[in-house]
Amino acid sequence: MKLPQDFVYLSEMSSDNYYPTLLVDKIKSYIKKVVDLLESGVQDLEIIQAALDQMTLAINDLEEVFYEHDSEIETVARESIGDTISDILLHFHIDIDIETAIRERDW
Repeated sequence: MKLPQDFVYLSEMSSDNYYPTLLVDKIKSYIKKVVDLLESGVQDLEIIQAALDQMTLAINDLEEVFYEHDSEIETVARESIGDTISDILLHFHIDIDIETAIRERDW
């Protein structure tokens, strides 16, 4: 199973100039690593959760860079990331609650 070609990652962040494009693209790249795993057919929830944790920790590491660009991962960004992950998990029929999926977040 593949994610549709027209799937929109981080729609709210992508359409708001408050979020630097290079950082939105960086978050997309972290999310796409999880998508690649899911598209490979992995169904083991522990493996998927480990990938989600790794993704979330990588996003956490961008916090200072956001500040350097007069931006931050705040409410709109949190919801945009959460909605994107939730939509991906739903598409792949992965039964992980969104709060669990991004449990490692600092934002």
